[in-house]
Amino acid sequence: MDIVVDANIIFSSLIKGGKTAELLLSFSLNLFTPEFVIEEIEEHKKEIFEKGMSEDELNSTLSLIKEIIRIIPKEDFSDKLEEARNLSPDVEDAVYFALALKLNCPIWSNDKRLKGQNLVKVYSTIDLTEKFKL
Repeated sequence: MDIVVDANIIFSSLIKGGKTAELLLSFSLNLFTPEFVIEEIEEHKKEIFEKGMSEDELNSTLSLIKEIIRIIPKEDFSDKLEEARNLSPDVEDAVYFALALKLNCPIWSNDKRLKGQNLVKVYSTIDLTEKFKL
């Protein structure tokens, strides 16, 4: 199943692990995310370190994330941004909708507000663990 992953899901897997990390590593999911997400993780390294992860652990985890999640440049889905802005409850989340529209796939996010539209399916971590019986 193709699915667009939002930044908070990736942060959660870095900090907490658990079912979120298990799903990220699942062979049932083909994961995609906008390129800014990796930049955002780089910008929040200090917060991640404060949660107990060492720099070596973060670097190896980031390498793994880059292997399992396809990082998509904004220009590859920019033609969908205007439509996405009309769907998204938050302008910052429009990039996820634009990428999902471009790929014709759902979004993985725990932000309940994203489910307030009917064009793009949005799955929470709980939804996916139930779907894949994890």
